[in-house]
Amino acid sequence: MTTRYRVEYALKTHRRDQFIEWVKALLAVPFVIYSQPTGVYDAEGRDVDGMAAEAHRRYAEILKDVEEMINDHIKHQNDKRKLPSKLKLLVPSAGPFFTNLPLEDAFTYQDSKRYISSRRFVAPSFNDVRLILNSAQVMAVTRNHGLQLATFDGDVTLYDDGMSLEPSSPIIPRLIDLMRRDIMIGIVTAAGYTTPDLYHARLHGLLDTIATSPLLTPSQRRNLIIMGGEANYLFEFSPDAPHLLLPVPRSNWLTSEMSTWSDPAIHSLLDVAESALRDCIRTLNLPATVVRKDRAVGIIPRDPSVRLPRETLEETVLVVQKTLEINALRNPADARIPFCAFNGGRDVFVDIGDKSWGVTVCQNYFGKRRAAAAAAAGERNGNDASSFVIRGENTLHVGDQFLSAGSNDFKARSVCTTAWIASPGETLELLEEVVEALEKVPAAA
Repeated sequence: MTTRYRVEYALKTHRRDQFIEWVKALLAVPFVIYSQPTGVYDAEGRDVDGMAAEAHRRYAEILKDVEEMINDHIKHQNDKRKLPSKLKLLVPSAGPFFTNLPLEDAFTYQDSKRYISSRRFVAPSFNDVRLILNSAQVMAVTRNHGLQLATFDGDVTLYDDGMSLEPSSPIIPRLIDLMRRDIMIGIVTAAGYTTPDLYHARLHGLLDTIATSPLLTPSQRRNLIIMGGEANYLFEFSPDAPHLLLPVPRSNWLTSEMSTWSDPAIHSLLDVAESALRDCIRTLNLPATVVRKDRAVGIIPRDPSVRLPRETLEETVLVVQKTLEINALRNPADARIPFCAFNGGRDVFVDIGDKSWGVTVCQNYFGKRRAAAAAAAGERNGNDASSFVIRGENTLHVGDQFLSAGSNDFKARSVCTTAWIASPGETLELLEEVVEALEKVPAAA
């Protein structure tokens, strides 16, 4: 039993989200009690509509209870005594929550779309819970004009893996709709390009539309930035630039913490990561080659038409991650450099920083611009620039990789609210929810 437990733990826990699994388990109890599979073949079976109504009531009650536990968790995380909440005791991996989550209302919304309560053979699933959480987060972050910044991953979030954001994408009008409401947009991607032409190639549909859209004012057009390589290269929209993007000098956006990351320590960490990647190529006999950049190192298939097995990619991520964690214990200088080792679906890369830093840069950069605009208009009222920084509860990050290891959107949870999607189609549905919620918010006084 011990051996089996260790194998299960080693192979599977990094592929799970413990909070979602916990909520799913809570919902399994009323499903077992109230579902009526006999209604399919038993004419005298209990009324299916009545079953669905009772299941809906019980699911809603449970999610309301979870909602209250999250409220209690928020009180504890803001308490200087740092005592664990009941939720933290039940789900030790539970992280910070930036807003209350109206889970009961979100469940009612998703139940009207997915008919969760009407199912008799399939219990509420991981995806059901994930989408309920997304809807709850949208409801929370849009209330009282709370949404100020929306950040997005690229691949599998805005466009299919390895593809580009084309002009025909239905996501583009939704992003324009956010921008015309003065909501700022940050695209925080693992793609570590150092020149704007390559980002334009991937995002030309959106960039060209922003440049020509009659719905946007000149100042609103500038409310798009791209943070590449997780947190290493910043570009801002400029209608006059050859590729509609201008690189922002690193000195203009580095946070105080990031400015302490020395180049020798960065190169040392990447050397260790590269060595671990080469070991994986050898031990797993991978048809792959190493790619070294100034702020990243990774492996890609030697033949672009070959797709490395998912299990092999995950093994490589976990080996490299553990190697770097052990190296940090031995080399304190390297320990100060945050990194992200992730499975990109077709490759594995280790980037300096992670998306928590990338989102933080977006929050700070737009905050500085707001402060400068307020100062120019004489509206600072004695506030310093830090008071204009966009906070976590006013930021929504949308991405597809939120598992605890090998997934580069995961750490964004530590700095802002998040929505976990599984495809560009889900991103479109989420943006439609956001716009619908914003339209219900009374106009600001």
